[in-house]
Parts: sequence; structure tokens; C-alpha cells
Amino acid sequence: MKPDSHSSPDAASQLRHDLRTPVNHIIGYSEMLLEDAEDCGNESSASDLKKIRSAAHELLGLINTRLSADGVQDLPRSSNAATWKGGDSKRLEKLFYGKVLAVDDNRENLDVLVRRLARHGLDVETAESGLAALDAIRSHAFDLVLLDVMMPGVDGYTVLRELKSDPETRDIPVIMISALDELDSVTRCIEAGAEDYLPKPFDPTLLEARIGACLEKKALRDAEQGHLRKIEETQSRLDKELAEAAAYVRSTLPAPTESPLPVNWKYRPSSELAGDSFGYHWIDDEHFAVYLLDVCGHGVGACLLSVSAINVLRSGSLPGVDFKNPGEVLSALNGAFPMEKQNNLYFTLWYGVYHAPSRTLSYASGGHPPALLLSPDGSGSFQSQRLSSHGMIIGVMENMQFATQTCRIPNDARLFVICDGCYEVRDQSGEMADYNTFETFMLANASGPDPLEALEQWALKKHGASTLDDDFSIMEIQFPA
Repeated sequence: MKPDSHSSPDAASQLRHDLRTPVNHIIGYSEMLLEDAEDCGNESSASDLKKIRSAAHELLGLINTRLSADGVQDLPRSSNAATWKGGDSKRLEKLFYGKVLAVDDNRENLDVLVRRLARHGLDVETAESGLAALDAIRSHAFDLVLLDVMMPGVDGYTVLRELKSDPETRDIPVIMISALDELDSVTRCIEAGAEDYLPKPFDPTLLEARIGACLEKKALRDAEQGHLRKIEETQSRLDKELAEAAAYVRSTLPAPTESPLPVNWKYRPSSELAGDSFGYHWIDDEHFAVYLLDVCGHGVGACLLSVSAINVLRSGSLPGVDFKNPGEVLSALNGAFPMEKQNNLYFTLWYGVYHAPSRTLSYASGGHPPALLLSPDGSGSFQSQRLSSHGMIIGVMENMQFATQTCRIPNDARLFVICDGCYEVRDQSGEMADYNTFETFMLANASGPDPLEALEQWALKKHGASTLDDDFSIMEIQFPA
């Protein structure tokens, strides 16, 4: 019976699919048998298999051309179509490695595909429905999925969309396979996330090339993900170690005191490891030392130099040095920490010694901001005095000598020892505050409940972020009557 020439496109598509499937089986099996025959040198069988393959291709061509999307056309009584001429087939070497899932509702299609893939050295599993494919992919790891487009129930398009919408499976490459070679099918698959598209019957060279490309891309993606995981693990370990180092540095800072001299401080590093460090201790019953140093830069190197130098000051481990003489201390530190032996790092330092019986403060500084002394003026306000000896940065030039300055400390005075990060704060327009701004602020806030907290909040608000560009370190020493 002659088919209706006005069949619908969907009906023609289904008919084309149903007719091509067994023809594709013939082509697939004949090609594999032809490879075996040629490997064995059986020329007679090879010649017959080539004829079978050629006839199947001719029939496939008729199905493609006469069963168009517009309906079924009249079939000719005889065909003058050119015979398909395939090149000599050779057994493919096992060049590929990976686990592949082949999905097709037709067992014969799967058999042809599995045999073909096995010749490439691939480990192949099969699924005969969309639901079975989804179950297999969610329970096993696959390097590639070969997915038939047209299947009853859950079709290939649906499976593809499910895979690409799941973060656990979206990176698995998928090659769509169908006897339907219309452009809209290819476009739909690629838009849904398919890596590539293969028509039936499988051209061995094309199949090899596209599988190879997908597996290579998958291997590169897996390697990249492996490298990223290693980087993340290394970064996590480094972050943990830096956090431990930062906790150690903070643990070395002296606790605030109430008696005999009230001392308070604020410390906010700009990064995990800061270049600032400070301390204070009683040298003897009469002499109280206070010091703050600032290493250039930030990070591990700056932190190590900072801790090394501050430990020298705390332990008094400079042989022959009088730690009650600030100038002598800075001169000795300058010789002990030359920058060429510290990876070109240097530091600034303010060092003072308070003699309690005489209420006299001796101090010296090397490249460091002045300490700020605020004294009551008798009217409920304060007057300020900058304490600095204007010495060179520590470690820059050998044989430097540092001068010691002295001043008397009035009753109820307050001394603020700082780093430059306490006032060199940029706002969002790039404008930076200076020492004058800091001095004015402290004069206005010295009588407040917590001038150090007020200064820190001012710096954060001015900068407009929770992290400052430089370390923020300040100590306040009160001198009661």
C-alpha cells in the first residue's frame, strides 16, 4: 500500500526513525565484521560485506530523501543513486580510557554502539530508558554519556536538561545520538548543554574524533578541578597557619594594667600578620619601659622581624646595653638588625623609660611618629606636647647614634604611643589625614570614656571599610598624681 503523500511531519519523522533503525544495525554490524575480515585477510568475505554496507547506505539515502519532513514522496521504481564508497576499515587501536554510559531504548542499537566503543578500549555501561540513565548517572561516575534523542517516556532532551541542571552532573560531557539529523534537533541539544551531536549510522572516524575530543576535554577539566582542590586545600592550610601565627602574635602582647600605671591599648592589624608590635614592662622598681615598633610592609617577613625585635626589648638581650637609656638601646638595635641581613626590611621605633620617683620620661625615636603627651591645663581641658628625637629609621645605616630626650610628666598626664596607621587613613576620595588631625582628635576626646575606641571608630568610618590599609596600634599610659 502506498503511504499517504500528505502525512504530517511528525508522522514522517517517526516513520523515518523506524525504518532507519534496522538499516543502521546492518551498517554497524557490517562495518565491524568488515574490519575483522580485513584483519584476517579474508578478501572474499570483505568484498561481500562491502556490498552489503553499500546497499544499506543506498537504502538509507532513499529513506532520507523520500521520507522528508514535508511528508512521504513517491518512491522510484529503480534507483540511480550513487553507491556509497567507504574507505578501507582497520581495527581501531585502544587509544581512549574512561567509563561511558550508552543510552538507547533499542537493544540492537546499544549492541552496535557497545561493540564499537569496546574497540576503543572504553568501559561501557548501558541504559535502555531515560529514567534508567538518570539512576545510573547518579549512582556511578561516568566520563562521557552517549544519549539517544528519541526514546519513549523520558526522552533524551529531558535527560540532558536534568543532567545540566544538577551541579553534581552538569560537568559530565554528553554526546546526543539520533537518526534524526534535522538542524533543529542539533540546535536544541547544543542549546541544552550537549557537547556534541552524532547522527546514525556512526561514521567510525567521526565517532572516534568526537569521543576523543570529549574525553580529552573531560580529562583536562578533571585535572583543572584537581589542581583547584589542591590550591584550595593549600590555601586553607596556609590560612589556618597564618591564623595560628596571628593568634600567637596577639598572645605576646602585654595585658592592660591598672596599677601602678594604668595602661590600655588598641591593636587592629591590616592583614593576618602585622608588622607592628609593642610592649611595656618594669625594668626595676623605679623604671618603666614602653616601646612600639613598626616594620615596613606586612605579612610573614614583617611579622618575623617585628617579633624578633620586640623579644629583644622585652628580654633585654643586648649585651652591655643599658635599657634605661633609650638612645643607647636604639643604637644597639640599629647594629643588631641591619636591613641587608633582614631581607631588606627595616623598622621604626619609639622607646621611652619613665622614672617614677622623679616623674621624668626619657625617650628616643628612630623614624617613628612622635608620642603625644596630653597634660591637664587647669580648666578641664588638655594641652599637647609631641615627643620625638628625630632619629633615623632602624637598620638603614650602620653606626648610627641616637639621642635621648627627657621631659617631666605632670600629674594626671596621658601619654599616647602610636604607629602612623593611627592617622594616615585615606577616605574614599583618596584624601589622607595627618598627625595634626590625630592631635586635634585626641585633644577633643581625651576626656571621653575611651579615647582609643573613639580613634579606632573614627579611622574605620573615615576609611569606609572594616579593614584598614595599615596596621593600627596605639598605647595609652596614664600618670596619676
